[in-house]
Amino acid sequence: MYEQTKKALARIDESLALSGTNKSKILSAIVYITDMSKKGEMNQAWDEWVDKADPPMRACIGVELEPPHIVEIVVTAAK
Repeated sequence: MYEQTKKALARIDESLALSGTNKSKILSAIVYITDMSKKGEMNQAWDEWVDKADPPMRACIGVELEPPHIVEIVVTAAK
C-alpha cells in the first residue's frame, strides 16, 4: 500500500504540474482503498508527500473490491 500510494501521489504531482499548479493548492482529497487495515501505510506515504504548511482536507473511504488496494484518489485543486 505504501509504494502504491507514493506512485499515485506522484501521478497527482504530474497532473497538477500540467495544469500549472501544485499540491500546495489542493483543497481536498478523497482516497478510496480496498483494505482499511492498510490505511496506516497510505497515511505514511501521504504524510511524506503533503504540504505540511497547508494540508488539504482528506477523507479515506473503504470499498469492497479486490486488490490492488488503492482504487482511486480524487483531488480538488484551485489555482
